[in-house]
Amino acid sequence: MSNWINTTVAFLQARATRNDKGQTAVEYLGIIAVVVAIVLAIVGTDIGNTIYTAITDQINEVIGG
Repeated sequence: MSNWINTTVAFLQARATRNDKGQTAVEYLGIIAVVVAIVLAIVGTDIGNTIYTAITDQINEVIGG
C-alpha cells in the first residue's frame, strides 16, 4: 500500500509541475471555427447592417452630422 501511495504522490507532483507551453493546433482550430461562425452569422443575417447603422448613427451624433 505504501508503494502505491508513493507512486501516486510522485505522479501527482510531476503532473503539477509539468509546464504546458503554448496552444495546441486543436485549440487554435476551435478559436478559428468560433470566429468563422460569428462572421457567418453577421453576414448571413441583417444584424451586420443593424450594427453598422447603429455605429454610424452614434458617430454622426457625436460629430453633430
